[in-house]
Amino acid sequence: MDTEAQHTERDRSSTPSDSGDVPHVAEASEETEERSRSVFARLVDRLPGGGLTLTFLLCLGALLLVSAFVVQPFQIPSGSMEPAFRSGDRVLVNKLAYRFGSEPQRGDAVVFDGRGYFGEADYIKRVVGTGGDRVVCCDKRGRVEVNGEPIDEPYLYPGDVASRVPFDVVVPEDSLFLLGDHRSDSRDSRDHLGQPGGGMIPVDAVIGRADWIAWPVGRWTSLERPDSYARVPAPGGAHG
Repeated sequence: MDTEAQHTERDRSSTPSDSGDVPHVAEASEETEERSRSVFARLVDRLPGGGLTLTFLLCLGALLLVSAFVVQPFQIPSGSMEPAFRSGDRVLVNKLAYRFGSEPQRGDAVVFDGRGYFGEADYIKRVVGTGGDRVVCCDKRGRVEVNGEPIDEPYLYPGDVASRVPFDVVVPEDSLFLLGDHRSDSRDSRDHLGQPGGGMIPVDAVIGRADWIAWPVGRWTSLERPDSYARVPAPGGAHG
């Protein structure tokens, strides 16, 4: 029948041909890929040094991201933290140490922003008291006491005493009492006791914890919290 034949012919002509469509899709994909390659190639060609410069820039970008959010290098500016840290040492500061609910602990060496508290710079000191602690110096044997517990400080500079300046302070909540290890050559919380803030540093000013000495090569080491404070009771608590 003529009508049926016409319908059949129309159906055949309107049905996409597999052998005709696939090459078109493949060609479109190849063209997109070619355009992407040509854009990338033009970018590389425009850079002085070509691919080598691009690789350097990508590595630099990754380094900046790590420095901004994970680990930041910091150069020790003075001898106030000897012998653990020498002037000129480069330490790596763990910026994630106090994220996600963690806070500085007694004995940690921390880098903090001292603007408005210590001076217009970043500093590194050791945490001796945290929020609520009563820090006193000195007992009959010349030691610092935290919540009534005397602290033996093996990190002190040889020949130094715990402090020649007596003090008796209670650390406000969300604040830190900080001292240098080289007590006779350190300007720290003791020097600001009579000033606004009482020499305390807010926890929010802490940049991170010094976890590694990275330079010079001969001084490379990881740093651990000393166990000197392990027996310190909680503020207002009983001795351990």
